[in-house]
Amino acid sequence: MRSAAGHEVNRAKSVGIWIRVSTEDQARGESPEHHEKRARDYAELKAWRVREVYHLEAVSGKSVMGQPETQRMLADIASGHITGLVFSKLARLARNTRELLEFADIFLAQGADLISLHESIDTTTPAGRLFYTMIAAMAQWEREEIAERVAASIPVRAKLGKPLGGQAPFGYEWKDRHLVPHPEEAPVRKLIYELFLQHQRKKTVARLLNDAGHRTRTGARFSDTTVDRLLRDSTAKGERRANYTKSLGDNKGWVMKPESEWVLTPVEPIVTEELWDQCNLSLRDRANGKKPARKPVHLFAGLAYCTCGQKMYVPSNSPKYICYRCRNKIPVTDLEGVFHEQLKSFFFSSSEITAYLEQADQTIKEKQELLGTLETEAQKTKREMDKLYNLYLADEISREGFGDRYHPLEEREKQIADQMPHLQGEIDFLKVQYLSSDEILTEARDVYSRWLELEQAEKRKIIENIMEKIVIGKEDVAISLCYLPSSAEIMAERQHNLMDSSRRQA
Repeated sequence: MRSAAGHEVNRAKSVGIWIRVSTEDQARGESPEHHEKRARDYAELKAWRVREVYHLEAVSGKSVMGQPETQRMLADIASGHITGLVFSKLARLARNTRELLEFADIFLAQGADLISLHESIDTTTPAGRLFYTMIAAMAQWEREEIAERVAASIPVRAKLGKPLGGQAPFGYEWKDRHLVPHPEEAPVRKLIYELFLQHQRKKTVARLLNDAGHRTRTGARFSDTTVDRLLRDSTAKGERRANYTKSLGDNKGWVMKPESEWVLTPVEPIVTEELWDQCNLSLRDRANGKKPARKPVHLFAGLAYCTCGQKMYVPSNSPKYICYRCRNKIPVTDLEGVFHEQLKSFFFSSSEITAYLEQADQTIKEKQELLGTLETEAQKTKREMDKLYNLYLADEISREGFGDRYHPLEEREKQIADQMPHLQGEIDFLKVQYLSSDEILTEARDVYSRWLELEQAEKRKIIENIMEKIVIGKEDVAISLCYLPSSAEIMAERQHNLMDSSRRQA
């Protein structure tokens, strides 16, 4: 009964015949027909049914995995259309050892059999299954050897700054095997940090990027998760990390390696280290349960430091900035008076004005780069829309499919179209405002003369823009100024606020 049952199983087995005979073999008289007849005779003796014949005549055995017939055969194995493959010898299946082991892995995973007539290997027999076990062991050994060689080469390649596989981070590209800022993505990457520093909300940053028409490299909308990942990536500040994670295998994820094994290589930064540190400090605070700080009430809150290094604050029951460590203090009104006088020296210093103009030029350049990115994105979106429309006209896409793909592109095009004039207007405004040093000097003196007329919120905004910090000693005050906006910007902002206030009252 067992013999009869086994015979029925064999009779039901469906196999394919693999024929690969090189040109040289055919010249020696080994015709494809000869190999096919030999395989059919063997299948007939085993009472197997030949379902398919895979022809790879004159195909080199150096690499066969990518051949169409190979892919057809593997698809038949995966679907169960055939459950075994008969061939004349192992070298006819593949001459590349790695591909041979790969075939063995695939067949073993699918529960299919390999039958090599020359080597008398038939995995439907006990001896053949032993061979299969040996092949599987060899494949595992080969994989471990490859993994060890790759792992050993990674630190060396990382230290040399060479690619380790995968895409460059958003904002960068590989050029001549070096990581350099991407001309279109880098301005957007920089904008992410600036928006986060301003709004302190990842979802807000993602929304603003999407509303402006920006998209990820794959064309997807930005998410808070993407923003978080890009903010934390140190490549943007000029420090590329490599060899800092390792795979757990079997799709179990990744873990961080000890910092002693990390490889850090310098690259051209997109943002300053200070900006990166500020954003990541905020991310760490939020991870530890700290919420973004409330808007400061006093002009120099968060910017006033004592000479001992501690920040100074204005208690609710005191009109003075106080250092809680060394009890150093200064009246609020005195500190504002000192700052006002510092503005005067800044405005009348030609070197400071020169530095200001250089900063203005950089601001214009950055906005022009961002505009260029939007223009490129607009052209890309238009090409995608035209391609979809042509497919629709050629009846290669349904009306529903066309609508599902076209409407997001249309919305994206509108967002970009709305954003570009606004950005171009900013550039035009800045170019006009920074036309000459005489005009800048006039603008600066205008801010100084109007200082006492400005409201507290307007003063605070100016301070945030032009001052890095203010250090208060026992006898003196040191103010570090960085960037000065033009009075036209300040007054325009004031006018905007007044209009908003009027609308709310109405």
